[in-house]
Amino acid sequence: MAKKLEVNNLIISFRTNNGTVKAVRDISFDLEKGETLAIVGESGSGKSITARAIMGILAKNAIPEGGEIIYDGQDLMKIDEEDFHKIRGNRISMIFQDPLSSLNPIVRIGKQLTEAMILNGKANQREAKRVYIAKSKLLRAEMKEAGVADVDAKFDIFDKVTAEGSKLESDYNYSHERVESMLKNIEAVLIDSIDKEPKRVAKEMKLIKEDEKNLYNPYLIDKSKSELPALMASFSDAIPGFRATGNHEKTDGILKEMQALLKKVMETVVPDFYAMAYCRMNNAMPAYTGDNAALNGQMQAIFNERFLNSFHKDVAAGIENSNRKSFDKKGNIVESLNTALERMSGDGRIDIQVAKEESRKCAAEIENALDKLAINKDSIAYTFKSSITAAVNTYGESLRVEKLKHPGKKDRMFKDRMDIDLYQNNIRLILTHARDSFQNQLDSAEKLNADDLSREMVKFLCNESSKRVFKVTKRKAQIRAIELMEEVGIANARERYRQYPFEFSGGMRQRIVIAIALAANPDILICDEPTTALDVTIQAQILELINKLKAERQLSIIFITHDLGVVANMADKIAVMYAGKIVEYGTANDVFYDPRHPYTWALLSSMPDLDTKEKLDAIPGTPPNMIFPPKGDAFAERNKYAMQIDYEEQPPMFKVSDTHYAATWLMHPNAPKVEPPKIVTDRIARMKKLNEESRGDSNE
Repeated sequence: MAKKLEVNNLIISFRTNNGTVKAVRDISFDLEKGETLAIVGESGSGKSITARAIMGILAKNAIPEGGEIIYDGQDLMKIDEEDFHKIRGNRISMIFQDPLSSLNPIVRIGKQLTEAMILNGKANQREAKRVYIAKSKLLRAEMKEAGVADVDAKFDIFDKVTAEGSKLESDYNYSHERVESMLKNIEAVLIDSIDKEPKRVAKEMKLIKEDEKNLYNPYLIDKSKSELPALMASFSDAIPGFRATGNHEKTDGILKEMQALLKKVMETVVPDFYAMAYCRMNNAMPAYTGDNAALNGQMQAIFNERFLNSFHKDVAAGIENSNRKSFDKKGNIVESLNTALERMSGDGRIDIQVAKEESRKCAAEIENALDKLAINKDSIAYTFKSSITAAVNTYGESLRVEKLKHPGKKDRMFKDRMDIDLYQNNIRLILTHARDSFQNQLDSAEKLNADDLSREMVKFLCNESSKRVFKVTKRKAQIRAIELMEEVGIANARERYRQYPFEFSGGMRQRIVIAIALAANPDILICDEPTTALDVTIQAQILELINKLKAERQLSIIFITHDLGVVANMADKIAVMYAGKIVEYGTANDVFYDPRHPYTWALLSSMPDLDTKEKLDAIPGTPPNMIFPPKGDAFAERNKYAMQIDYEEQPPMFKVSDTHYAATWLMHPNAPKVEPPKIVTDRIARMKKLNEESRGDSNE
């Protein structure tokens, strides 16, 4: 699976009046596409701070001391607020613990759902225009360098095709949305007329008539050939009788005919608007018989033969040229990174001037070697400059502070948290990571499939062009908001759209918050203890909803909780956090059926279930004061299995399997063999037995 998010060696502290709190201490994890990662631990373990760092909403007193959060070729720890604004809420969304605090209590739910859609729609139009122009300019340059003839003339044709095709698509989508709206209003009238609510019915009937005026499109509903105008005329004639008598049989009969007709319309094959635009521009439009599938075949044959096939070959030449130049330069980069590591090796401290010179040189070479046409970005290459610059600057500042004889208050705060060895090792790690990554790319180089990449590039440019003319109107946003409310399981969404947050229960409010988070179709959804404020039965419903949405939308989810039981049936991977560190990491099966860290044992021992007859074990003591983090294993004071070394040295991450790791000295080969508590082993045995029985039943 493709990685959607990488967190590498993340370190975050907070300045307080009492000292610097070490909230997150050197954690790393990956999130794959369509995967759920659960981050589990007690309050104060650093779970929510990690989530807020990913969202870029840390408090002002936060000190990001190191690490990377890589998303779409960018380090989210280094980008500015303007760039983050394009990601936050659009590509990465978050659901918070208390739904009521996430909603404005004096603004109707509908407005809270649509406001962001409309604002984001305008911002997305501007961004799509910028991306299209920038990528096209780069592609033109590479095609010219590859020796493609008449590049500007060919691109002028392509630009006109994408512009005209996007307008045709926008007009069609507008009509299609009106058909959707009309169907929903017809359904509402059929329900409300039975319930004899004449005022509401009259309003919905008016909406049906408004929708009908704007839904005609020759490739969706041809007004001159459709039965809909005659049905609408009959419907208009029947409305006065309904208002006078309340008898809805006649209006209902007409509406059901309309409903059947419109449902067939919704099954219409969508035209190829870009092929259509080319055919129109060249007076080559085939005769239309009302069959969109047949029309697409004819238009695509003309478009491909006369322009697109040759354009794909030209684009492929430009992509190959860009990729070859990037690949050729990576060999030199590996040499430069090796030179930098040699100059900064040894037991002594790194000379700060050498570090600056080498990092600037390597960053410039990597920047120069970027394949700017690559749609899937190389995270190491794109984030190297910001990462190494921040690491060198932090190291230089720590050396400067160390030399001060009379540091001021600000510098004392810095000195309290500095660790010169850590900072210089971080520089070496970044250089080594980059070198190994580029060397692996050189060693495992496969032949570039330029034809597939060419088609992907053309599709990418068409999508960006489509976004340029995609306008989110108030009506469109309202339809989308009602659909989202229905998607998250809110009954009578059309009526509840105009209600205030206080008119919803806790579970319903959380569903509204989930709908708002999904409004921009994000890649990643962060759930920060979304069920804590809800009762058990509602918790189960929200978890089931999140699972359903994940499957339908192929979402990648980070689920934060203090309760292992909550994520038992939804997590693909689990990271157990304690005192700012990940102490165990693995698949759900690894953590539930083969736990290795005493803290994981403690969490499992305190987790209630229906079959446990023994008294649950509470975790003794309290988490440590992270202003003065323990020298060794932070859980040692509360761990009845702790050894002397646990108080003296932090354990490394020991490998249990390719998917399972645990930071406990009990994993050391010389450590005494310790079994998990009986309550944990009994539960594991019971769950294995239940799973085997379940598999047996399903096989039968």
